[in-house]
Amino acid sequence: MVTFSFAAVVLVSCLACLVTAAGIYAISRHEPWGRAHSAYFMSFAAGVLISVSFMHIIPRAFEMSPAGPVSLLVGFLGIYLSNRFVRMYVCHEYECTRDYAMGVIPMLGIGFHSFIDGVIYSVTFNVSALTGVLAAIGMVLHEFPEGIVTFILLERAGFSRRKSALYAFLAAALSTPLGTVISFPLIESISGPLLGSLLAASAGALVYVGAVHLLPAVEAENRRYSVLALAAGVAVALIIMMSKT
Repeated sequence: MVTFSFAAVVLVSCLACLVTAAGIYAISRHEPWGRAHSAYFMSFAAGVLISVSFMHIIPRAFEMSPAGPVSLLVGFLGIYLSNRFVRMYVCHEYECTRDYAMGVIPMLGIGFHSFIDGVIYSVTFNVSALTGVLAAIGMVLHEFPEGIVTFILLERAGFSRRKSALYAFLAAALSTPLGTVISFPLIESISGPLLGSLLAASAGALVYVGAVHLLPAVEAENRRYSVLALAAGVAVALIIMMSKT
């Protein structure tokens, strides 16, 4: 049973990795089209990330851990302070010609969340195969746009297409199976409150990415149908949550 569970978790986490990689590949192969429609991708991703965070991840994390509210704040402020550090000290010292923080900081937030996704796969499949499959259905749905938006943010920040694709793959795609492989042997020691705190921190990071990085960038481009893309992201988030119930 343990062998089956481990194989199932690795298979699902690798599937999530491939779906994210497919999004990165698609957007990198069609760069001009991606640039022309980047506002819609960012708006859609913001709708997914913010909606899933507020309507599912945060309530679930608060149920699991009394320290959930504090962890949520730590996750949000942690990404903010990281952003400030890169801009004020790293770029000030090395005279960055481009705003790399606008790409690196969201990448770190998305990467942390993807790593926690891998941990969640370990936990849910440890409960039962059915629980793991139901959780995986919803979680895999958001991987494709997550890969796309990570690539777009890195490229807009000034990274080359090749580096944007590589860093997006490492942060948004590879981190999920990495989280699974690292957490599965330790699954018995990961308590519910600890997982709840990790979930809350990842939600704080995702809210920051969606509200502080994505939506202002969308507003700056002022595209006509960006609100519809945001609504589509919210709708996908609702589908994700309904698939888990």
